[in-house]
Amino acid sequence: MWDILEVTHEGTNDVKRARKHALIQEYELFRMQQGETIADVQKWFTQFVNHLIELGKQFDREESNIKILKCLNRSWQPKVTVISETRDLTTLTTVALFCKLREHELEMTRLIEIKTIEKKSRSIALKAKAAKVESSEESSDECNDTENLNLLTRRFQKFINEGKN
Repeated sequence: MWDILEVTHEGTNDVKRARKHALIQEYELFRMQQGETIADVQKWFTQFVNHLIELGKQFDREESNIKILKCLNRSWQPKVTVISETRDLTTLTTVALFCKLREHELEMTRLIEIKTIEKKSRSIALKAKAAKVESSEESSDECNDTENLNLLTRRFQKFINEGKN
């Protein structure tokens, strides 16, 4: 009875082996997608590793850490280089590695927000400056109109005065 339950829920050895190879292939091909966070990568990585461990695959720390660093996209390359050169990947736990990556992600998010705020501030300053230039142009146009009106009024009065005489 136990054998039947085991085969029903876990599959035969051939099924386990096929599942293991499929998961290993997905594991090897995984790359961080644009817009994904480190939390997404950690979730994916943990799921795959747990499934593979259940199927008998063994991972050492260095292998896991290298896989994590290699699956990150190009924007992470400077941080990957720093971690690879300054940390011993054989003793660094995957939890500690993901913590370092999350710290970096939070810092990068903060810097992007500051940059966005600065751009908005500059944009508002440029709009205010442009509005000031436009208003000064309008003021000079109004001054020209007023001068023209005064000149026309004087000439008209002169014309009327000459007609009376």
